[in-house]
Amino acid sequence: MTETAPLAVKDLRVSLAAREVVRGVSLTIAPGQFVVLLGSNGSGKTTLMRAAMGVIPAASGEVRLFGTPLRRFRQHQRIGYVPQRSTAAAGVPSTVHEVVMSGRLSRRPFAGLASRDDKAAVNEALALVDLSEYAKTPASELSGGQQQRVMIARGLASRPDLLVMDEPTAGVDARSQLGLAELFGRLLSEGRTIFMVAHELGPFEPMIDRAVVLRDGRVAYDGPCSGGDLAAEAEPHNQHHPHLTVPQHHVGIEESGAWPA
Repeated sequence: MTETAPLAVKDLRVSLAAREVVRGVSLTIAPGQFVVLLGSNGSGKTTLMRAAMGVIPAASGEVRLFGTPLRRFRQHQRIGYVPQRSTAAAGVPSTVHEVVMSGRLSRRPFAGLASRDDKAAVNEALALVDLSEYAKTPASELSGGQQQRVMIARGLASRPDLLVMDEPTAGVDARSQLGLAELFGRLLSEGRTIFMVAHELGPFEPMIDRAVVLRDGRVAYDGPCSGGDLAAEAEPHNQHHPHLTVPQHHVGIEESGAWPA
């Protein structure tokens, strides 16, 4: 029996500020795959990912998570979402442990004291990103790269089947990127699925199953990382582009990367 795709997008269209940013994108990610979304700034990468997670509404089309339409999806613990340049770990008095513990909310049906399993999952996530020694440190005191790793740990705290990340290596040095590549390799070996917006492939290239390139809101390439076709379609990423946002009701993940209660 064929396993259900963790993420399937069909003919998705998204408009922001009266401009169509995502134009009829269809994309299916199979269980256990590592898929990277590439494209120049303004191509629609982040908008596509945010719409797929329900952060912003789609104008038309369909999103299914593990076979369930987004609006009816309730198995939130199966998805770990790390938004782009999140400020959830900065400017707040919360410790690193507390920020990561918030990633366990999707596994707790009601508010209350953290369980033994919650604490174990948080410690496990911090160890995976090599931040165990900073557990009691205020998150706002960490470097930008460390804060990014805190948010990845937060996404891992629910022990998700699908890890969705928007440029997780932004502000992360080369050494830390190698550490993340090792981490992703371990997650993939456990059968997890990874969907990531990236600026470049870097040390992740050997383990990536597919690269999807967006151009002007449409899929320009969907295939392996090797070969000249990807290089021909992947545009430079050094253009500056302010992401358009509008305050609209949504049914999925909050901007901080947490599913609403």
